Amino acid sequence: MVDTYIGAIDQGTTGTRFMVFGHSGQVVASAYKKHEQIYPEPGWVEHDPIEIWENTKEVVLQALDEADLDATQLEAIGITNQRETTIVWDKDTGKPVHNALVWQDRRTTDRVEEIQEEGKVEMIREKTGLECDAYFSATKAEWILDNAEPLKLDSTRGRPLRERAEDGELLMGTTDTWVIYNLTGNHITDVTNASRTMLYNIEGLNWDPELLDEFSVPESMLPEVRPSSDEATYGSTDPDGFLGAEVPVAGALGDQQAALFGQTCFDPGDAKNTYGTGSFYLMNTGEEAVSSDHGLLTTIGFQMSGEPVKYALEGSIFMTGAAIEWLEDVDLIQNAAQTAELADSVDSTDGVYMVPAFTGLGAPHWDGRARGTLVGMTRGTRKEHIVRATLEAIAYQTRDVAEAMEADSGVETTTLRVDGGAVKNNFLCQLQSDIIQTDIARPEVDETTALGAAYAAGLGVGYWDTVDELRDNWQIDREFKVEMDSDEADRLYGRWDDAVERSRDWAREE
Repeated sequence: MVDTYIGAIDQGTTGTRFMVFGHSGQVVASAYKKHEQIYPEPGWVEHDPIEIWENTKEVVLQALDEADLDATQLEAIGITNQRETTIVWDKDTGKPVHNALVWQDRRTTDRVEEIQEEGKVEMIREKTGLECDAYFSATKAEWILDNAEPLKLDSTRGRPLRERAEDGELLMGTTDTWVIYNLTGNHITDVTNASRTMLYNIEGLNWDPELLDEFSVPESMLPEVRPSSDEATYGSTDPDGFLGAEVPVAGALGDQQAALFGQTCFDPGDAKNTYGTGSFYLMNTGEEAVSSDHGLLTTIGFQMSGEPVKYALEGSIFMTGAAIEWLEDVDLIQNAAQTAELADSVDSTDGVYMVPAFTGLGAPHWDGRARGTLVGMTRGTRKEHIVRATLEAIAYQTRDVAEAMEADSGVETTTLRVDGGAVKNNFLCQLQSDIIQTDIARPEVDETTALGAAYAAGLGVGYWDTVDELRDNWQIDREFKVEMDSDEADRLYGRWDDAVERSRDWAREE
């Protein structure tokens, strides 16, 4: 009998990965390719959707080829993706009308401030669980329809995009929707991605007419919303297409919800933190959408076929891995692996604090005009101090969120499950444990985002029967226990607040 597997497309902020998993959750194949980051103006971030789709096909074929697998051995494919990143494309040609506006893009900050001044923030929060911020898709879609014409004249066919959208000629979606559309021809998203658009009512589970009206987004543009793990599937790949096989696409989750799923956080109170480009701390709150009084987001955690939606509280930190990339960009380090060695070579930062607010501050501060700040430097400050301060900033930002999470949920986190690229850094994991005064558990499979998408798809097609099977797959690679005295952790964290204050409200229009 031929072995069968589940594939997962992980369409991330910096690149696209395809992974193949077996029954025990082990990685059988993997391939990755970066795509270009486009910065047309300060604070603007774009991706080319065509490049993303071409790269997706390339990594799928490469991974299968390198592992000597045939596409017919895939029982299903799951999708996970950078959330909020917004693409608008032509329904007839399937061609984008503009580059994707990436979740980090801040060009709609003025529009967000206008909404704040109009007193509509509370209405948006009640419906969507989200802060009103340029981070989410709503203002991005609105911007593309109002401003994209001069940038891509060839694709507008001479009529204003907004008019074409109202006539049902344009489609929009986050990158999961774009990938599903190109794989299956169907215009579908899942509940987790819908919940990040700022257009979806997370209690009513529908595209909200009042929000669609506020942001002038015609409902005809929007994808159908399905469960994250879908027995009905989202459609299948074309047997005559690039894969040469008919494979069902049966699951999708936004990347952070996928990591929650991959970390098997299926019960209320289970929490994980993913350290990627940004960091995202999520806690499962069960069937109750817990509203936050401390700057966190209420979001949809996941939904299984035929079951109620499970909600989560989320703290979104915009810059963590990206702060380490910045150290590389300015030649303070040669590669990310060096950070542990350099940080460990000094006993402290010598009073230096780094606030990596390069694209503003996320939870719990929500300041789109905050900017990256280094404070406390003296003539004796060396690069080792700055590198250590950058790693400490990752830990402090997580503590900001952890404290807000406990205050909102009333649940104390005893162990935090961590994943993502940065958790390979033992120094950071130990520091994180010390700063939040909580044990840290790092799993053996740290690509839990792709694993979560595979689990969702596999459950959809019966490759796995129950979530208990998935729980049995979860194995700890290493646990980090608190070593720092709590008074010392509090002292270090106390000055962090002062540093954050200095970074706030910095970016002003000329």
